[in-house]
Amino acid sequence: MSRRRMLTIALGGAATVALPTPAWAATGQRPGAALPPTLTGRDIDVAKRVSAQRALEHLKVLSIGIGPRIGGTRSERVAAGYLSGVLDKLGYDVELQPFPVADKFLAQLSSPRGLPSDLNWQCGASPHAALDTKVRGDVLDAKLGGEADYPADVRGKILLIDYVADTRETVVALAVARKAAAVIFLPADLVEPRRASAFSPQLPGLATTPAPIPVVGVAQAQKHRLREACKTRKLPLTLSTVAHRGLTSNNVIANTPRRSSTGPVVMVSAHYDTVIGAPGANDDGSGTVLCLELARVLRKLPATAQVRFALWGSEEQGLIGSRYYVAQLPQAERDRILAVYQNDMVATSWDPATRYWLLSFDGLANRATDEVTAAAVRLGYQPRISPVTLRGSSDHQSFQEVGIAAANFSWRGEESPALLEPPYHSPEDTIAKNISLERLQVSLELIGSAAYATAV
Repeated sequence: MSRRRMLTIALGGAATVALPTPAWAATGQRPGAALPPTLTGRDIDVAKRVSAQRALEHLKVLSIGIGPRIGGTRSERVAAGYLSGVLDKLGYDVELQPFPVADKFLAQLSSPRGLPSDLNWQCGASPHAALDTKVRGDVLDAKLGGEADYPADVRGKILLIDYVADTRETVVALAVARKAAAVIFLPADLVEPRRASAFSPQLPGLATTPAPIPVVGVAQAQKHRLREACKTRKLPLTLSTVAHRGLTSNNVIANTPRRSSTGPVVMVSAHYDTVIGAPGANDDGSGTVLCLELARVLRKLPATAQVRFALWGSEEQGLIGSRYYVAQLPQAERDRILAVYQNDMVATSWDPATRYWLLSFDGLANRATDEVTAAAVRLGYQPRISPVTLRGSSDHQSFQEVGIAAANFSWRGEESPALLEPPYHSPEDTIAKNISLERLQVSLELIGSAAYATAV
């Protein structure tokens, strides 16, 4: 798929998305800032150039034009191609760094009557059931999937069944015996603001003899829409499953050209993959497009250090891409890196996410956290940032594990970095439901100012 085609799809899909455009002068007080700014000339160079609105155009391509970007699958490869193309056009030296990842088992739901378009309808497929197949049938809510939970004749029906680990194989066996067309497992609701993600149901008892029908796992948001639709009308559904095997994921690495190959390096990074069923507008499309926009702005500003942008593949599977990258770096190359600015979920529109968190794997301050703290002071945002807080679970951890200064930066709830927005890891992580251009603009200014101050 060409970049032009992806953008056409994205712009068409985003026609109804209207986000308020940030509007403040480079030297003016920012909305939500406690104090007027006291900017350096370099801060102004960054602030007057960065544009969340421009970054949004890339985000439309990623989250609407491509959608879920599952590590190692075609969707992630398309995204890597788009990102490398943008960075190449900006004049960077771009490298795709491949590495192997585990097989993926995905499913897609659709209906001739149409499913709600505000959700993505990808879900997970069981590796222990029918794969690379497509079935059609009317949906029947089978509740817990027991003998008394649905009529005797369910031949050809697609069954909605509440997922219970202890009974999962028993209810699948009953559905097969009754000639059902497929089973859709529904997750238990999590405590708000958490919502359950789509999943690939594991049926270890069927590992040697897989179920002859598809078995899939949907997200909490999808679950409620399907159940509600069944209450009011007949719902014909098409369900397809695909096994993706022998997979290769990619990191996208971009270096400013014509800089010393032995001098200091400043890294700005994000991950561009997503979990199953999530368009990944905020996690981590927002961090990814922040990198693209800062790459555009910083490429022509004078600096001593080499500025390197890194977009990680397969973060959602356990930081695989960033760990692979770090493992390949000789010690001399590790020693060149002054700081790594990892950006993971930097634009949520969720109202309670009022704190900008500085997250360190060891809980200690380092060059990255110090520079962002200093930038926040200059921008008047210091009261809105957290103290340096112990937390891993993003790609900064891969660097800190080997002694490289790094941190993760993210908008989250005031009380705890564990307080994430309801669309997190869900089909609702869309531009319309989960993106604030104001927060993205602030993130651009904070990271742009900090990274540039480190690089000069």
